[in-house]
Amino acid sequence: MQPMSLLITTCVLFVGSHLALSHPLREGLATRLGERGFQIVYSIVAIACLIMLVQAWRGMPPEPPLWAVGDALWIIASALVLFASILFMGSLIGNPALPAPSAAAAAQNAPRGVFAITRHPMMWGFALWAVAHVMVMPTAAQIILSGTVVFLALVGSAGQDVKKARLMGDSWRHWAARTSFVPFARQIGGATPLGDTIPRPHALFGGVVLWLVATWGHGALGYMVAGIWRWMG
Repeated sequence: MQPMSLLITTCVLFVGSHLALSHPLREGLATRLGERGFQIVYSIVAIACLIMLVQAWRGMPPEPPLWAVGDALWIIASALVLFASILFMGSLIGNPALPAPSAAAAAQNAPRGVFAITRHPMMWGFALWAVAHVMVMPTAAQIILSGTVVFLALVGSAGQDVKKARLMGDSWRHWAARTSFVPFARQIGGATPLGDTIPRPHALFGGVVLWLVATWGHGALGYMVAGIWRWMG
């Protein structure tokens, strides 16, 4: 199989397995295997598909960039990854979308910080991270890989809205009515003050640390030097 065909195939497999196990197959498998057994199977399949996807991407031959990448694009992409890191770290605490026993209680809280920006900060973090990579690595392979991440994150989030409404009922619907799917949509529409979106300390400081470590690791592992490290030294 040609490298590009293999990459596309593994991307389809990665997305298809995630969506199938998260939605149509989940209830039946969880009933048969138990919740813990299902999580083990889900993790094994996800890791296996991810490994195949990464190997297919690494096997792509060098490609010429589709557009020139200068400092301006690097600055925008670096800021986007910083914002994505803040969204991700903020999503780890008090997130009703996560499969936790406290999800219904968390949905009763007033949306603040990253949850005032979007009710799916983790998934939007992944999507924005992928967009930033396309900006500074504009090749066909990177566009396909990043497009896969964006599609899975946003379609998965939409599916999560439906699943959570079924599982949590009014608790989730009440949460959804006070939050937005698209970042800053409620602020632009005037429904929520912009001040509510100020990240909480764990999101802000955790996001900055994650961004600094991840961008430093990018260069340390032999990939392109990213973030502020491009202009240091």
